Amino acid sequence: MEFMSLALFIVAILVLIAGYPVAFSLAGTGLLFALIGFVTGSFDLVFLEAVPNRIYSIMTNEVLVAVPLFVFMGVMLEKSNVAEELLDTMSSLFGKLRGGLGISVTLVGMLMAASTGIVGATVVTMGLLSLPTMLKRGYDVPLATGTICAAGTLGQIIPPSIVLVLLGDVMSSAYQEAQLEMGVFSPETVSVGDLFMGALIPGLLLVCLYILYVSLVAVFKPTAAPAHPEEELGNTSALQIAKALAPPLLLVSMVLGSILAGLATPTEAASVGAMGAILLAISKGSFTLQMLRDVMRATTQVSSMVFLILIGAAVFSLVFRGFGGDDLVREFLGNLPGGVMAAMILVMLVMFFLGFFLDFIEITFVVVPIVAPILLTMGLDPVWLGIMIAINLQTSFLTPPFGFALFYLRGVAPESVATSQIYRGVIPFIVIQLIMLALISYWPQLVTWLPGQVF
Repeated sequence: MEFMSLALFIVAILVLIAGYPVAFSLAGTGLLFALIGFVTGSFDLVFLEAVPNRIYSIMTNEVLVAVPLFVFMGVMLEKSNVAEELLDTMSSLFGKLRGGLGISVTLVGMLMAASTGIVGATVVTMGLLSLPTMLKRGYDVPLATGTICAAGTLGQIIPPSIVLVLLGDVMSSAYQEAQLEMGVFSPETVSVGDLFMGALIPGLLLVCLYILYVSLVAVFKPTAAPAHPEEELGNTSALQIAKALAPPLLLVSMVLGSILAGLATPTEAASVGAMGAILLAISKGSFTLQMLRDVMRATTQVSSMVFLILIGAAVFSLVFRGFGGDDLVREFLGNLPGGVMAAMILVMLVMFFLGFFLDFIEITFVVVPIVAPILLTMGLDPVWLGIMIAINLQTSFLTPPFGFALFYLRGVAPESVATSQIYRGVIPFIVIQLIMLALISYWPQLVTWLPGQVF
């Protein structure tokens, strides 16, 4: 049975790498192995009787309602020219500095990440808007592409992130399962709001480290990050800055502030964000019925994909547990020589390499439910573990040759930009990400302090 669970996991990964639709790959592989197991007498079909209950719990899960709402907010903002206005304003503000355009891209990437929470949308938008300008201004190609990719992946970690919403729901179930395993029959809970708060300090620190790196390059290699010519800068008034910055900052403050103040759950805050995005598009004069139809269609497509993957992952995990896969993983991690630290490092490495081939949704729904309860029974903090996983996946999405952010940028970059230049450009930012993981490992309070203070 344990061999079957290992074979199931490997076959599922191979099918996903081959490019088959994720939801059908997970469910199909699970059902195929369940049939093989039933024929060979190594699997009890009673495990599949839990599938309707799993689907019903997905349908009635209030936290997951936040997913389509945050997707709607992100797509609406993407189409309402917020990023373009922000980039123009920031470029005028920081353009007189060497590296000013790179700093502007990082700050706009941060604001777009906090506003949209969608990595692909941020990287593509920033690539289309800022890469031609950076190349025109004489920026070093690796620096320009690396900055855009790194700023785009901030949507993984800066709340309100869809990654954190999905991860929060999975971590909540894993934490309750771990406590029941330890004999705690009135388990504590961990919420999406906890992960949002835990991610704030690491996310802002990452932004500061990115800006520090771009500034150091500008100081020690001025030709790589030149300043704008004075005659092209123009004058940026305080009113223009406020007009560009206020709407996205107000929207993010409304979403996160309502959660922080205890006035709204993440789902209710997401509805505030969706409505705020509509009002923002109306105020900018970019809102049309055609635009609304496009946004609703894109939201439906993304949301359908997420929930289908959820259902497929539910079937897969039931079959995996039916073969005793969770016991196999628990025994393996528990018997590692280095204890909890060795188990944590191994899990992080596995997720890092899986991030080359799988999207964060598959990893969140397939891998995290298997390993998180085991790590939590070893005494790890659930919020700290969740943020470590999120930053680890963010690093994986930046790493050549398979990082998703690199593919997104390659798709919109001019042909004159070589793929090798994009790969070279992200390496310093990968080092920064690894430094951040080391800092959080050494000082868990960077993650756990703020949720403890607020909640």
